[in-house]
Amino acid sequence: MSRPVWARVDFNALHSNLQLVRTLAPGSAIMAVVKANAYGHGAVGVARSIRSLVDGYAVAGIDEAEELASAGIEKQIFLLSGFHERPEINQIGERGFIPVIHSWEQIQQIDIASVSRQLTVWVKFDSGMHRIGFPPEQVAGVLDRLGSHAHVKCAGLMSHLACADDRKSAYNDLQIELFGRTTAPFDHSRSLANSAGVCAWPRSHQDWVRPGIMMYGCTPLLDETENDIGLRPVMSLCSKIIAVHRLKRGDRIGYGGDWCCPEDMRVGVVACGYGDGYPRHAPSGTPVWIRGQRAGILGRVSMDMMTVDLRGLDEAEIGDVVELWGKHVAATEVASSAGTISYEILSGVTSRVPRIIGEPPPRVPGHRA
Repeated sequence: MSRPVWARVDFNALHSNLQLVRTLAPGSAIMAVVKANAYGHGAVGVARSIRSLVDGYAVAGIDEAEELASAGIEKQIFLLSGFHERPEINQIGERGFIPVIHSWEQIQQIDIASVSRQLTVWVKFDSGMHRIGFPPEQVAGVLDRLGSHAHVKCAGLMSHLACADDRKSAYNDLQIELFGRTTAPFDHSRSLANSAGVCAWPRSHQDWVRPGIMMYGCTPLLDETENDIGLRPVMSLCSKIIAVHRLKRGDRIGYGGDWCCPEDMRVGVVACGYGDGYPRHAPSGTPVWIRGQRAGILGRVSMDMMTVDLRGLDEAEIGDVVELWGKHVAATEVASSAGTISYEILSGVTSRVPRIIGEPPPRVPGHRA
């Protein structure tokens, strides 16, 4: 480790979160969403860790699926965006991946691809998200068209909830009802619930649920914390103090001198910045955890460093561990402070940050490991 910054990934917490999924949706198979490098946690490691707990994996596209397959992952791998070029179709068939078909253009590509082996697909229709998917009234025609191919089998129907993070939104009931009406005539597996659906909308659970952010220990719901739901954070992003300065009242900190010391005070420099994935727009006061208590960042986040307020931390010194988010500071809280969401900051942790597997050692005042 050339710089003292790392992301610790706690598989025990990951397993606990998946057990919660099983508890909330006991009658549903689990399609674990591991796209975007498992939301920054390391797709291969996560997939291996949970293979006995889930029934399949969901990724965005074929490159992510190939990474899992090449690592020996043998369960069903769903491509949520399907395929984008015709040559991918035979590759998908050879690997046994399951593309989610969402457009007539994809069906036309299948028509002319000369599929020579079994290709299992799911069909996505638009129940109200208005992003990708067939109009509901076209689903019957889509299934007929796919059924005309001897080597193509449609195994499932899928849609996506737009407002499931809001327990008060009536839009969820409308989508769930439309999903039910659209799928009722067909004998296919069904999937509608994302993480928020798993937590808040039992009627959305259907045959398969698709947990994503909740697997990684962040709340998918508005106005409800991880503790409210019973989730445990999987990633702890940590660094160390690499310098301590005694500054005078009126001294300005960082690019632009945005933060001015209101008094004589100690300030620490931490070896983590937006080049590591910490949100650049996190404002002064965004919490970190040092020596068993909270402190706040000061001034602008730089590419490789940030500064933190050491008032009230008289014993803090070079080498002390700083938790930027994790067990003591929720990633959701950091994201909210920076005007974004936990999905973005978790998946944004960059490749130069090593992932370390295992529970962190006990945090005690002055811990410097």
